[in-house]
Amino acid sequence: MNSELIDLVLMASPVVQAVMVILALMSIAAWSVAISKSYQVRQAGKVAKQFDQTFWQTQELTSLFNQVVQSGEKPKGMASIFEAGFREFVRLKKQGVAHTSDLMAGTQRAMKVAYSKESEQLENRLALLATVGSSAPYIGLFGTVWGVMHAFQSLGNVQNATLAAVAPGISEALIATAIGLFAAIPAVIAYNRLTNQVDRLLGEYENFAEGFLTIMQRQAHSLETGASGQNNT
Repeated sequence: MNSELIDLVLMASPVVQAVMVILALMSIAAWSVAISKSYQVRQAGKVAKQFDQTFWQTQELTSLFNQVVQSGEKPKGMASIFEAGFREFVRLKKQGVAHTSDLMAGTQRAMKVAYSKESEQLENRLALLATVGSSAPYIGLFGTVWGVMHAFQSLGNVQNATLAAVAPGISEALIATAIGLFAAIPAVIAYNRLTNQVDRLLGEYENFAEGFLTIMQRQAHSLETGASGQNNT
């Protein structure tokens, strides 16, 4: 059976063979992206869970900030959002900004930038899976249509047109559709699965950012209240 399939592929027209090669490359690319992104998202989820637990168990955020900065590694995920927000908060305080609204606005902008970068990294290359899942069946169908046309055109040189004469050509043409579906179905499944996981992880980032902003807002309000009390005295 395998040898017959190989023979059909080798005997296919150059256009159909080109379609098969394109679909095979698309399938390889989709599988490589699916595997690498699955590992990336899984690791990002573990890191986010660990940092979230550490954050809420930490009494002094300055010490946590120093740990993140001095770790020797570029912060990722929640750590990156925390580092950007806390760094901007401290910078604004050193510049003499005392109003809560100004402190929170600057802190939130820095966190949004960090969040956007993390979101871009998580969503990177997912579009390739969507492209393969949506285009591979049509590319395979094109190869099938072309192969069927080629099979029927070859009947013009045959005096007795029988099913046996056209069957090999149609069979080799249908392989293109099969390869297209083989490339598209896993890509669609991987895209939907990874998209849901990324959305859930980004939701956890947003919840963390909201909680962190609430803590920083309380600190900023206490600083503003203390400053206004000193001015009144």
